[in-house]
Amino acid sequence: MEVINRIRGVLVIYLTIMTTLVIVQESSNVNVVEARYHYHKKQKNKASPSAPSPSPDYPPPPSVVPSDPASPSPPTPTTSPPVLSDPYPNDPSNPSSGCTFDVMSFGAVGDGSTDDTAAFREAWKAACAVESAVVLAPADYCFKITSTIFSGPCRPGLIFQVDGVLMTPDGPEEWPKTDSRKQWLVFYRLDNMSFTGVGTIEGNGDKWWDLPCKPHRGPDGSTVSGPCDSPALIRFFMSSNLVVSGLTIKNSPQFHMKFDGCEGVLIDKVSISSPKLSPNTDGIHIEATKTVGIYNSLIANGDDCISIGPGCSDVDIEGVTCGPSHGISIGSLGVHNSQACVSNITVRNVIIKESDNGLRIKTWQGGTGSVTGILFENIQMENVRNCIIVDQYYCLSKGCLNQTSAVYVNDVEYRTIKGTYDVRNTPIHFACSDTVACTNIIMSDVELLPYEGELVEDPFCWNAYGTQETLIIPPINCLQEGEPQTVMESNKFACS
Repeated sequence: MEVINRIRGVLVIYLTIMTTLVIVQESSNVNVVEARYHYHKKQKNKASPSAPSPSPDYPPPPSVVPSDPASPSPPTPTTSPPVLSDPYPNDPSNPSSGCTFDVMSFGAVGDGSTDDTAAFREAWKAACAVESAVVLAPADYCFKITSTIFSGPCRPGLIFQVDGVLMTPDGPEEWPKTDSRKQWLVFYRLDNMSFTGVGTIEGNGDKWWDLPCKPHRGPDGSTVSGPCDSPALIRFFMSSNLVVSGLTIKNSPQFHMKFDGCEGVLIDKVSISSPKLSPNTDGIHIEATKTVGIYNSLIANGDDCISIGPGCSDVDIEGVTCGPSHGISIGSLGVHNSQACVSNITVRNVIIKESDNGLRIKTWQGGTGSVTGILFENIQMENVRNCIIVDQYYCLSKGCLNQTSAVYVNDVEYRTIKGTYDVRNTPIHFACSDTVACTNIIMSDVELLPYEGELVEDPFCWNAYGTQETLIIPPINCLQEGEPQTVMESNKFACS
């Protein structure tokens, strides 16, 4: 009897262990199926990052199906896996997040000649519906896409990650007739979105630069043909809380990056380049955009390194190297008698080299509004023409007439500006409106010496008022102290 009881005890323990193993195995099988649902099989010889199922409007990409017919079938789950057409496979109140949508899984070829536009649009649409999703253009591929608007609103945290090469059609002849010639990639109505990666955005701009539409300077100072209706490479429009980082952006037909009507922009560690004589290829242009930080970037191009248009405020620029370029510009402002308001701009710890201009404020005659609260600090110049310039007579033709109104320039500080200048122009040039004087210009620790040749001893000032806190090199005796008698007249043009 005692023996029988011992046998019964052993059987109970054995059955308990076997039951536990079955439960663990079934649980493991469920996890395997769910993992295969969330992650696509790797491509041959290419490590393709993970990607979830696309949105219900699109069929599952081919990589969902195992490419090897000899692969064993997955164990049958004890519970049904999420339905593939459901973009939120878990609790609808807590959708899945952090998914990667590899454009290769949506049909992209990435050979540099195939049009991959449709694959990018489908990947974007699928990712837009998932919180913290990633649209991935993987490394080792070159993707050609045509003019496209990536629009929102999308779920927050969307990342467009380019690790390969993303490029435009090759010049105006290859540009689709039905596509906009004013812009290529547009990001519209987005919040909390990042455009990042270690890849390259290639603009193929050389064939646009020689269109016989607009004159630009040739290598010997002559005037040669240039672009007119040419696309900006990347445009962010009516969006907020944006990050652009890590990318190399090259050879734009026109502006490399534009921000219109945005708020909350961070640009960090980007490289922008195009030839010195490529016309209208501004590196970064912002307009009607607030709260902007531009940091730790290299910009070399054929126009303004960074240009700040009307409606901008709270802009911080630091750790940027510009050149060759046309320098950092506020403006042009007030074109066609318009109002332009720019305020609270800080440019600090910047290098400007081999450039036509250094720190420039340019406005048209006849405009209204104001430029105020500007700080340029700790700037290094290397062989720069027009190192410090305020030009309130900006004009692209010889037919511009002086007018009685102007954009009011006030509270501009130049602190610790040092380096060398090209003696073909005066290094300091304040050309302010006849009727609306520039006021409260502060200069401190400014030392500019000729790159070659003799020291220029006649900086230019016209109707400019301010204070020299230290001895300035070259001496700038033309800056008037105090305030003009017409200061009240100037104030009426300021922004409220």
